[in-house]
Amino acid sequence: MPEGGSRGDEGTPERGGLRAALGGLTTRGRSFLAAGVAAAVCSYLLGQADLLRVGLLLAALPLVCVLVLHRTRYRVAGSRTLSPARVPSGAESRVRLLIENISRLPTGVLMLQDRVPYVLGPRPRFVLDRVEAGGRREVAYRVRSDLRGRYPLGPLQLRLSDPFGMCELTRSFSAHDTLTVVPRVEPLPAVQLAGLTSGHGDGRQRALALAGEDDVIPRGYRHGDDLRRVHWRSTARHGELMVRREEQPQKARCSVLLDTRYTAHRGAGPDSAFEWAVSAAASVALHLLERGFSVRLLTDTGTSVPGPDGGGNESADTAGLLLDTLAVVEHSDEEGLSAAYDVLRGGNEGLLIAFFGDLDEEQAAVAARMRQRSGAAVAFVLDGDAWTRGPGGIRLDGGQVPTADRLRMLREAGWTALPVAPGASLADLWRTADTAGIRLERTAGTGSSPTGGGA
Repeated sequence: MPEGGSRGDEGTPERGGLRAALGGLTTRGRSFLAAGVAAAVCSYLLGQADLLRVGLLLAALPLVCVLVLHRTRYRVAGSRTLSPARVPSGAESRVRLLIENISRLPTGVLMLQDRVPYVLGPRPRFVLDRVEAGGRREVAYRVRSDLRGRYPLGPLQLRLSDPFGMCELTRSFSAHDTLTVVPRVEPLPAVQLAGLTSGHGDGRQRALALAGEDDVIPRGYRHGDDLRRVHWRSTARHGELMVRREEQPQKARCSVLLDTRYTAHRGAGPDSAFEWAVSAAASVALHLLERGFSVRLLTDTGTSVPGPDGGGNESADTAGLLLDTLAVVEHSDEEGLSAAYDVLRGGNEGLLIAFFGDLDEEQAAVAARMRQRSGAAVAFVLDGDAWTRGPGGIRLDGGQVPTADRLRMLREAGWTALPVAPGASLADLWRTADTAGIRLERTAGTGSSPTGGGA
């Protein structure tokens, strides 16, 4: 995972005015000031000159501390480094703070406080006794979140105090960083998924090469080309060295459809059905990227990541983009899957992996039509009642789960449709999708009803 942070930021803390400095009086400083004023009033009422001198001393001490602290010309630079800057939910990230005194005077007691959201834990505080001129101090803390998202860190606050503890001034840096908490990714076994063995088309869904060994349209020789690829017949015809074109295999495509409709998922929190679907979508997308597929993420809103022109990105860049998108995906207000269907019907999408929530009869029919534009299709259907009422996909009243009819509709349309129970292992479901898809192909080949090809 990459590191991140405001390493090169050396902006000094913002200074406040004299009124802000007076507002920084501590309880001790306010007590001394109040005692001094009270002694001066009593001295006037009682006619005691010595009491007046004591009152002036008590009142002057915190005011002098405020003035000295306000006039202090400390120049302190701060930077922050996150390692890593992108973490899965439940994992920790280490944050390092570097403080450098770039003034010619040593500092007094400094207290550092970094602003972090409450979901990452309490605000970290550190006390630095003394930093010499040109000196550096490094402190570190850890943050952790069970909820995915993007969380701002900072700005860093610096508190200055006088040796007597009469006044404290808070100055803030301007830089801040962002910690991205992505969904947890589960490793998946390598399965064929009804004959689709790899992203380069080793099975029956083999991707066609743009130019192969038998390509008869050569090109001119370039420095570094292999001489074994010289096309001698074309060389003799053109009078210069000509070589056969390199084979350029086209990656097999896959679309991962995530149903984010608010009405399709019930409950919230790390153990909810929606969070399981988000984590499963991330796991499947990264698994297929590792196998050489060109993967895109599609939601019910019609949003596609990467976009239409993003198919040529490197796998690592695509994986980071998908994880960053899934880190902040939320429920949508869509009522149906029509927007996603409009995107899918634009062409042959190859492999289609879908994670559906609750489907009514109309939306199940729309999902069934999506199968027509894909080479192979696998649907994981999460039942809201099973996740919110009882384990194993069974109602507490003993009734049958309402997804049975929807699964049958999807299987009749050619989907490999699997129900997802609370706490289900995605790896086990992934293996089941392979065996269920093979049975579905065999059943379709014999001309019998495919409804038996379930989990």
